[in-house]
Amino acid sequence: MRLEVADGCHLRLLEEADAEELYRLVDANRAHLAEWMPWAAAQTFEQTANFIRGALRRHAERNGFELALVAGERMVGAAGFAGIDWIARSTSVGYWLAHEQQGRGLMTRAVRALVDHAFGDLELHRVEIQAAEGNRRSRAIPERLGFREEGLLREAEHVGGRYLNLVVYGLLATDPGAGATPSGS
Repeated sequence: MRLEVADGCHLRLLEEADAEELYRLVDANRAHLAEWMPWAAAQTFEQTANFIRGALRRHAERNGFELALVAGERMVGAAGFAGIDWIARSTSVGYWLAHEQQGRGLMTRAVRALVDHAFGDLELHRVEIQAAEGNRRSRAIPERLGFREEGLLREAEHVGGRYLNLVVYGLLATDPGAGATPSGS
């Protein structure tokens, strides 16, 4: 599986051979990621390898996938569908990006490619994103892409010894602009 993003960047299925590169990327961005991601502070190489194996099983079972975000020849982040509810025809998107890559709209374009894949190729009806209330960069992505803020899950995630509220965003295939590429992202 490969989804074109833009400017020499693409999303591709994570493979077992990616474990070392993915782990090095997480390790290099550990402090940045650990502020918002519950898994990042203590992530080990073995946990990274197990994550990829689990993601490959989910992909084989048509229950989601994890993709490497590749710029040029190197991995700069990851994104994917945590699972797919085929009865409700819905999924949830998760993503993270190396600190040095932020601020260029790269993840916005990557998430747009995922949304297009969800509504187009997979014929899903709903895509959801949950982001920590204080994580403005992560929240800006669904806001730029026309997702609606649907609610707040109070103290729904435990990260770094504190509980974080999660803002829930949703986009339906029938929403205006759901299939259009946003301008200025």
